[in-house]
Amino acid sequence: MDVSVDIEIATDKSRVWQAIIDIDHCMKMIPSILAVDILSRPESGLVGLKWKETRLMFGKEASETMWITDALENEYYCTQAESHGSIYRTRLSLKEKGQSRCILTMTFDGEAQSFLMKVLSVIMSPMMKGSMKKMLLKDLTDIKRYVEQQT
Repeated sequence: MDVSVDIEIATDKSRVWQAIIDIDHCMKMIPSILAVDILSRPESGLVGLKWKETRLMFGKEASETMWITDALENEYYCTQAESHGSIYRTRLSLKEKGQSRCILTMTFDGEAQSFLMKVLSVIMSPMMKGSMKKMLLKDLTDIKRYVEQQT
């Protein structure tokens, strides 16, 4: 399942970048994130940052261990999580749009690893795609609100 959403934010991309890489304090930005526990931090850069994130999903608390697998400063970073027989990847990327505006894009893909999850994926994917798109757009809207209030 691949889902991608984007939102225009009324500030320059360096401000948005600083907000989205502040994993330690992302609960201030995204209300559905209830807690973040940093598990390991690289000596420099973002790649290798690993944390446990607890958030409210579909009305229930869910925790996942995530880590940053790739990043290019002020451009994008990619995270990965492995859970319930699947690998989940998310990419947050920024693109300037004129002066003091940018587009923040969030792309999510889930890849079933076990036979059972592959079967369930085929059956549930059309239904889950809409829910996932709403969740991603909610996160982007929360980020936009937070960053624009800081400006």
